Amino acid sequence: MTINADNTMTFTSNLSPFLTFDRQQWAELRKSVPLKLTEQDLKPLLGFNEDLSLDEVSTIYLPLARLINYYIEENLRRQAVLNRFLGGKNPKVPYIISIAGSVAVGKSTSARILQSLLSNWPDTRKVDLITTDGFLHPLNVLQQKNLLQKKGFPISYDTPKLIKFLADIKSGKPNVQAPIYSHLTYDIIPDQFDVVNQPDILILEGLNVLQAGNHAKTFVSDFVDFSIYVDADENLLQEWYIRRFLKFRQSAFNDPNSYFKHYASLSEQEAIAVATKIWQTINGLNLKQNILPTRERANLILTKGADHAVQWVKLKK
Repeated sequence: MTINADNTMTFTSNLSPFLTFDRQQWAELRKSVPLKLTEQDLKPLLGFNEDLSLDEVSTIYLPLARLINYYIEENLRRQAVLNRFLGGKNPKVPYIISIAGSVAVGKSTSARILQSLLSNWPDTRKVDLITTDGFLHPLNVLQQKNLLQKKGFPISYDTPKLIKFLADIKSGKPNVQAPIYSHLTYDIIPDQFDVVNQPDILILEGLNVLQAGNHAKTFVSDFVDFSIYVDADENLLQEWYIRRFLKFRQSAFNDPNSYFKHYASLSEQEAIAVATKIWQTINGLNLKQNILPTRERANLILTKGADHAVQWVKLKK
């Protein structure tokens, strides 16, 4: 409401579905929650190209974990009501959190940090983490269908298989198998699986977790209780992708089993050119067409700055 010079009143409304917080405002919502994570605990959680501090965990992820726990507590109360109504016949339903965002934005790091915090808050909870990479079609299928240049696009995933996996998790089914993807071989690992056995929380991380198919009646997001989108300016994302590519060129690409071993011999200038082309023709294109349009579907958006630190948090009202 605004009072005008003539003492009339004008009512204005914020049409955004989000509440927006800067770092300081968001950090204050941590309240008195202690940080149990140490520097030694944090190091193995970080991505290949990231150097986040404990301050970032305290400022961004502790308030987020506190919020999610409020939601989980409310979810458990609703389950208890349903159990009473059904006479105690309803199995425990895992709480599913999804984390979306572009290639190179740091989704995996966010997922691992959140998994660590939620596992000990304050009661010990079983928190499993699965990436949707395991539900990509195998490399030979992508090659047969001429889809290698569309890897990471919606068409490259076995979405019905992913939805069946989530339906089994939500139904309380024990020992549900998820395929394992190898970034080294660029393929699904045959006959190896992650087993998800009735966790309290499942974190699902991937490019496609907020996407809705054109003709499907059921979407991945239908099984998700709380969704997060990790965001950054595209110029930063391209820069981070190229930087990661250069580091891989000096390490993982030198492995004889690496699908990308032919890139190890490139000069730095050649590697930058190759990485730039991959970004512009595949990852950046996928971002514009399929990933970024899903951002506002998330319950919470973490927007990063140049140093990978989150600058803004948007929480859906």
